[in-house]
Amino acid sequence: MTTIENIQIEHTVHRNKRRIKLLFKRNDELIRKIRTINDCRWSATMRCWHVPDNDMNLNIVNKIFIGNRVDHKNGSEINGVNRTRKKLVPDRCIEQMKIKRYSPNTISTYSSVLNTFFEFYKDDKPEDITQEQIRKYMFHIVENRDVTAVYQRQVVNAVKFYYEKVLGKTLHPMNVQRPKKPKKLPVVLSEKEITILLAQVINLKHKCILFTIYSAGLRRSEVLNLKLSDIDSERNCIIVRAAKGQQDRNTLLSKKLLLLLRDYFKQYRPKEYLFEGVNGGKYSITSVRKIFHKALAKSGIKKDAHLHTLRHSFATHLLERGTDLRYIQSLLGHSSSKTTELYTHITTKGFENIPSPLDDMEI
Repeated sequence: MTTIENIQIEHTVHRNKRRIKLLFKRNDELIRKIRTINDCRWSATMRCWHVPDNDMNLNIVNKIFIGNRVDHKNGSEINGVNRTRKKLVPDRCIEQMKIKRYSPNTISTYSSVLNTFFEFYKDDKPEDITQEQIRKYMFHIVENRDVTAVYQRQVVNAVKFYYEKVLGKTLHPMNVQRPKKPKKLPVVLSEKEITILLAQVINLKHKCILFTIYSAGLRRSEVLNLKLSDIDSERNCIIVRAAKGQQDRNTLLSKKLLLLLRDYFKQYRPKEYLFEGVNGGKYSITSVRKIFHKALAKSGIKKDAHLHTLRHSFATHLLERGTDLRYIQSLLGHSSSKTTELYTHITTKGFENIPSPLDDMEI
């Protein structure tokens, strides 16, 4: 039995997915047990381990921590008793999201933030919560919970969906104001850095995955959803199906990637998806992230890069090579040109011809 004075478990939303945060003082035995849970991850930002939020994992966590004082936040019990978070989101709300064909990630995120919202007013029925109460809750999460702007927007979107699309009510804009988006520029790797990074990958499947993401500008979910039939070598394109916004699009098929994929197919013989796990089915997102971060560590590149950095770099490099923004928008699958215009602020193309005023000063 592991003895720890206090362990805290929190239900949260991380990267648009419901997760269970496990907060405790470092203990190698506990960490070893926690790492046996599927899709368990360490977050350097939150400084804790976290696992998918579901009944099975809550059961496993309680068994791992049995005999310790466990504080469950957001509705669960104490001392390892398996009382899962009470579901307060009406079935009609879930059904309406499915009718509108929202993605599983969106449904999970909306459900989680709405559940927390309804818990805050647990003495009121969801349909009876007033607009003034909504406004006070928005103030509460900003003032007392210090949530991120991303989470605040998720709350606004979820609350608006429930009251407008499910209950048919009209919310006053003042009560559900979205926070101002910070204008942060994404991290981008240079073409030389991309070359160094990709050179670190030896395993053929791993190399093909990263080559595909960068050369076609794909999101991580898009590369994992690719099927063998989506590689159109005759037309030199990759078909991305049901991407963000449920939109299909075509993107580039690199000649170098195609040669790699042919060798990969001969060796691995995938059956349905282009990249499959050992037992078939889609390759896991966690594994793809590990491939990237292992290559990044070996490359010696010190930038705070992530898997999505490959997509940002693809777009920036196309722009620097003179590709029209309209084509880049199409290749990335952006619904608005304003999203694509972000890359005009990232590129340093032409900077070499603009001297700094300091260079002309006699100092």
